[in-house]
Amino acid sequence: MPDNSPDLLFELLNDFFTQLLSAGESESMDNLIELDLTFSQVRMLFALAQHGEPLPINEVAERLRLSVAAAGRNVDQLVKLGLVVRREDERDRRVKRVSLSEAGHKVANQHIDCKRDQLRRFAWRVPESERTRLIEALQPILAGESLRELNQEIFG
Repeated sequence: MPDNSPDLLFELLNDFFTQLLSAGESESMDNLIELDLTFSQVRMLFALAQHGEPLPINEVAERLRLSVAAAGRNVDQLVKLGLVVRREDERDRRVKRVSLSEAGHKVANQHIDCKRDQLRRFAWRVPESERTRLIEALQPILAGESLRELNQEIFG
């Protein structure tokens, strides 16, 4: 009987993504390294990019599991670098909302585009028979609830 345990699936997915994403990691990280961003600041950039709309700083802190003070310090640095815009909430001036600036969008998009290019290069290298099997395996997973439930847990 073949081993189809969650542990084996984890090991295979871990190996797959490690090899796939590490292939061009230095290329995709160059801009972030050049900007001398901390890990928390990078996480904040991508959280704001993923959400799309301005978020209150306390909500950003909650999403990233940071204190409001730490999130505020990170926002301050990102504002100074021109990557984030901070504005007062239209309904409650005590609330500060943050979003990516044009430069912040550019940095996030460059990183994401680089990752997509890596994925595209991989897709073109997979032999047709393996590509067909991979497509057939992924379609029901993507149509199912497992990923949506996981994203709901993580991103509320």
